[in-house]
Amino acid sequence: MKYSGEEALGLIETRGMVPAIQAADVMLKAADVTLVSYENMGSGLVTVMVKGDVAAVRSAVEAGAAAAAAIGELTAYNVMPRPIKPVGKIVSKHDIDA
Repeated sequence: MKYSGEEALGLIETRGMVPAIQAADVMLKAADVTLVSYENMGSGLVTVMVKGDVAAVRSAVEAGAAAAAAIGELTAYNVMPRPIKPVGKIVSKHDIDA
């Protein structure tokens, strides 16, 4: 899913793929957000990214972070309400539709 920075961006990073997939599933079910991408960062770290309006992204990230922490290691999470456009280029580099 292409992301150009015009919507809020939510990120959850976990150690391992299982909690990352759990976080993605819960985020997509918890609020009206769209899965943008995921990235294996190395050393077992996986980051999942969603986009949408600020309230939806906040709700999704809170639910996803709790779900990931319940079954694995949550290393970080963040909501960027209005990232600058160059952030969109970084995120789109790992587009799940590419």
